[in-house]
Amino acid sequence: MGKKEKNINKLTLDMTKGRPSTLLLRFSLPLILGNVFQQFYTFADTLIVGQKLGVHALAALGATEWLSFLMFGFMQGLTQGFSIPVSKYFGEENEDLVQKSVFHAVFASVFAAFIFMLLGQGMITPLLSMLKTPDELFAMSSLYIRILYLGIPVAVAYNMSAALLRAFGNSSAPLYAMTIASFGNVALDLLFVMVFEMGIPGAAYATLLAQAGAALYCTAAFLRMRQARRNSGTDREQGTPGEHMTHETGHRNGKGVCVRLDLGILAEQMKLGIPMGLQNVITAAGGLVVQSVVNGFGILFLAGYTAANKLYGLLEIAASSYGYAISTYTAQNAGAGEKGRIRTGIMSALVIGTVTAYLMSFMMFVFGKPILGLFITDAKVETEAAIRIGYQFLCILAVFFPLLYAVYIVRSCIQGMGNSVMPMLSSLMQVAMRVFCALVLTKIAGSSGVFWGEVLAWAGALTFLICTFFRQYRRFS
Repeated sequence: MGKKEKNINKLTLDMTKGRPSTLLLRFSLPLILGNVFQQFYTFADTLIVGQKLGVHALAALGATEWLSFLMFGFMQGLTQGFSIPVSKYFGEENEDLVQKSVFHAVFASVFAAFIFMLLGQGMITPLLSMLKTPDELFAMSSLYIRILYLGIPVAVAYNMSAALLRAFGNSSAPLYAMTIASFGNVALDLLFVMVFEMGIPGAAYATLLAQAGAALYCTAAFLRMRQARRNSGTDREQGTPGEHMTHETGHRNGKGVCVRLDLGILAEQMKLGIPMGLQNVITAAGGLVVQSVVNGFGILFLAGYTAANKLYGLLEIAASSYGYAISTYTAQNAGAGEKGRIRTGIMSALVIGTVTAYLMSFMMFVFGKPILGLFITDAKVETEAAIRIGYQFLCILAVFFPLLYAVYIVRSCIQGMGNSVMPMLSSLMQVAMRVFCALVLTKIAGSSGVFWGEVLAWAGALTFLICTFFRQYRRFS
């Protein structure tokens, strides 16, 4: 193997060859570490705000949690969907379509980012009112989410560049980006909130600036990878302009890049990206209903619920990382026509996911209370009440955590096979269960009914997804 080939192999990962479990772990571990750092800086926001500004400020952050996921979850799903055709064509070794897919993914992402940034600003006040946000929290919550929504283009730049890197099997660059961003965010949090005493806006600005650093790093890494592919001869853009002309009549520049939109490719990416984005919107819609119920249980319950959710988010990151891994793995192998490897891959991922889930459950049982105690430093009685609420939530989740990991893995495998509609519908089932438990079960079992909504949502979605997987797999040729 020549030097150029070795260099490009460091930047990409062909998942159509080799042992599936080894490939999945090799791809997932950097993602897990990167997501740990990403969650770490949201964790740091919550910790510093809780320590410095108290229970009310912590509750104000909690009141915006689902609003944040509503918008940023949509953008994340959209960009991940845009990247699936890139993985597929990479598996097919069709470099012309790889480059066209990259171009269209970037174009659509830029357009969506600015549209939704403007849309988001108009949604904030009505949504906070609809959620019955307590009057004493309304101003803080509104200001915090408004600043975050101004950073939507920054978030899209990071998510799109990271998704494209993952499409080529490169999960290391997003790890490095998140490492830099996380430490930067903590430093900025301490500076803005603790030193400059900027309050809630300081936490928002710190998050935005940290994400900007991650976006710049991933964009630069993608451009380096693309240049390396050209230099190695893998990317056929280095040929003469005439070599790459197809049936299209679009104008190409001197390097053979199509600079005219291909509606067929754009439609393919929209077919995958929009349902994956809507999947997160559906999840967020259910979360907003739950949030409105949680807000009605008082500030102490909201504070404990918020702290537990932050820890829950930290412990589920391996699940989302395995989901990204199996999605890229499946898309590449679908492109290469390797049906058997898809079956072997998902079985390997489920075994890995189950072992990891039990480890996370153990951590919640043993370390849950001490970690929750880090968030809240108000009066002793209030602190104990909030911690008790949060720990009850964590214990219920811990028992059934393997279900969540299986949901991520099976759903992402189906998406990797090119079906993003049925996974989106599975989110409807999750929403139905969460809303039922929030509106009905809480009247029977009290506030703990909200906690059981998560477990029932996982169980319902997993049942639906398993049936969908077998049907999709039988149709795969």
